[in-house]
Amino acid sequence: MNTTKKLLLASLTVLAGSTGLATALQAAEISFIVCGDTVDPLYVEYIKEWEAANPDYPIVPEVVGWGQCQDKVTTLAAAGTPVGLAYVGSRTLKQFALNDLIVPVPMTDEEKAAYYNFVPETVTFDGTQWGVPVAFSTKALFWNKDLFKAAGLDPEVPPKTWEEKIAFAKQITEKTDAAGYGLVAKSFDNTMHQFLHWVYTNSGQVIDADGNIVLDSPQNLAALTALKDIVPFSEEGPTAYEQNEVRAIWLDGGVAMIEASAGAANRAEEAGMNWGVAPLPTGPDAKGPGTLLITDSLAVFKGTGVEDKAIEFAKFITSPEKQWAYDVSQGLTPLRPVHSDELVAEKPYWKPFLDGIEFGGPEPLLTDYVGLQNVMIEMVQSVVTGAAEPAAALTKAAGELEQYK
Repeated sequence: MNTTKKLLLASLTVLAGSTGLATALQAAEISFIVCGDTVDPLYVEYIKEWEAANPDYPIVPEVVGWGQCQDKVTTLAAAGTPVGLAYVGSRTLKQFALNDLIVPVPMTDEEKAAYYNFVPETVTFDGTQWGVPVAFSTKALFWNKDLFKAAGLDPEVPPKTWEEKIAFAKQITEKTDAAGYGLVAKSFDNTMHQFLHWVYTNSGQVIDADGNIVLDSPQNLAALTALKDIVPFSEEGPTAYEQNEVRAIWLDGGVAMIEASAGAANRAEEAGMNWGVAPLPTGPDAKGPGTLLITDSLAVFKGTGVEDKAIEFAKFITSPEKQWAYDVSQGLTPLRPVHSDELVAEKPYWKPFLDGIEFGGPEPLLTDYVGLQNVMIEMVQSVVTGAAEPAAALTKAAGELEQYK
């Protein structure tokens, strides 16, 4: 998820400490923090279009590297000098809202219905939306067909259930030089994300609609137990690997199965692999194929005097056709199904990434995302290393999450 390039106009610094007229001019500007290396060419185009129609509300973008972006947004807001609009992980919205740092961005029923199932829930708590979804990620199962064949498995038939996934991983580990499954367990946020794939492929939850912590459930115990059961058939020392590192091992033929986003398809094609992709295997309580639904959002910060226009701009650049063009350019899972049939027709490998949405679930919105992440990582690592049994680890983690609900 890089060198910081600032595009904030130098005149802002002058205006900030100048006359009342300058202050009024500055108040009309909408400052916009964009995470990454540069302003996307499509956003440059959208900003020009916006400013042509709204000359009194120019957009002033500032590009901040991924590693510093979230911290800068938070620091500015907490210091009382908020940015007008910022790209944030949706998981942070509840914390921002409860600290009175952002304003609601309500969606109409029509707006909600235009998104894929559960996308609005990734920015919602207490019945209110707190951001505009701007990027979407889902996962699917990738497998190496050559390793399947070498292990005596049908290379065209991926596992459909956890039971099959574990059995296939065992057979591959025992009959080839590769590991059966790429397990993510490093002290990194995607360790929690990968565990949530197990949760959402067995109809589990971390926090329910009423704000109760429900991590310690039979569905999640089954998920953590299955994770423990697949450890012997995974790469050696999984606590040393995050998802991109595991993907690299898969691309090199070192593991047979991984869970990854659609970007892995492009890399597999570039590597000349014999690969396949399918929905994530499901657990015994699954209602259908699931996946973790991760979104990033545009958050509108409180106290700038341009909140209403910032909301209007956020919805403008994420309107269906504009967002679709952005999704395609970035290789992201589409936020809306507006052209999804065309996408699957052109690139059939996209189908499992869309099929998992119906029964997927969002990143849990808690008051301290870092606290949530650390608890979940510790839980997974304790089971992966054998330091704790699944039932005890799950109960301990559920108790620790109570402080963050």
